[in-house]
Amino acid sequence: MPKYAEYVILIVVSYCVIWLISYLIRKSLDLIIRKNSQGLNVDPTNFIFLKNSISFVLFAIGTFWIFHKIPYFKSLGTALFAGAGVLAAIIGFASQKAFSNIIGGLFILIFKPFRVNDIIEISNSRRGEVEEITLRHTIIRDFEHRRIVIPNSQISEETIINSSITDEKIRKHIDIGISYDSNVEKAEAIIEEVIKNHPLYISNKQGLEQKIVALEESAVILRAYVWTKDFDDSFQLTCDVLREVKLRFDQQGIEIPFPHRTLVFKNSKSLNSTTNKQILSAS
Repeated sequence: MPKYAEYVILIVVSYCVIWLISYLIRKSLDLIIRKNSQGLNVDPTNFIFLKNSISFVLFAIGTFWIFHKIPYFKSLGTALFAGAGVLAAIIGFASQKAFSNIIGGLFILIFKPFRVNDIIEISNSRRGEVEEITLRHTIIRDFEHRRIVIPNSQISEETIINSSITDEKIRKHIDIGISYDSNVEKAEAIIEEVIKNHPLYISNKQGLEQKIVALEESAVILRAYVWTKDFDDSFQLTCDVLREVKLRFDQQGIEIPFPHRTLVFKNSKSLNSTTNKQILSAS
C-alpha cells in the first residue's frame, strides 16, 4: 500500500474517532443537563460551556497530533513556523477578536457574572434568559422567543443587570395615574386589595408600600411596590394588576386621565379669511 494512502486512512480514522468521542461526551453532558432541569441541584453553566467547547478542543488536539504523526505535515509545519514571522503576525492580528472572545468566555465561566437560565438585561434594554455560553458568544433568548447572539468580548464590557444572581426575588414598582379630582385614598385601597388578592404577590413584614411619586400635568401618579418570586412572576402580576385596577376604577368612578387640549380661536373671521386665501393660492 502506498505511503500516502496510509496517511489518508490515518487522517480519516483519527477524525472519525475524534468525532465519536466528541459525540459521546456531548450526549453525556446533555443527559446531565436534562437531569439538572428535572431537579438535580447543579449549575448547568459549566456543563453547557464544556459541551459547546469540547468539539473545538478535541479537533484541535487531533489536528496537532496528525501534524506530528505524518512526516510531511511535520516538516511543513516546522518550515512554516521557522520562516513565517510576518505570516504569524498577520494571523495573530486577524485572530485577535477570536482570542478575546475565548478569553471573555473563560472569564464568564470563572467569575460567573451570569449563568445559564439567568434573566439579564444589557444595553439598549435587551433583556432575556441566558440560553447558552460558548467559546465565542453568549446566546440570550428574549421574551419574544428570539435569540440575541453577543460576542463574549462585547458582553464582558457591558453593564449587566442580573435579576437572578444570588436571590431571584424582585421588588417591582407599578405606576398608576389618577385624575386630580379622584379620591386618592379610595384609589390606593383598590390597588392594595387587587395586589394582595393576586396569587403571585409575596407579602412582607412592612406590608404593601404605596406612595405618590409625581404630580404631573394631568395626573397624580401612585406607585405600589410589589414583591414577587422572580422576573416572570413580576411581569405576569403587573399585567394582571393593571387590567383589574382599570376595571375596578371604571366601576368606582375613578378616572385614569389622558392629556386634554383646548383650542381657542380669538378671531374666527380673520382666520377663515386667511385660510381661504391659502387654499386659493395653493389651488
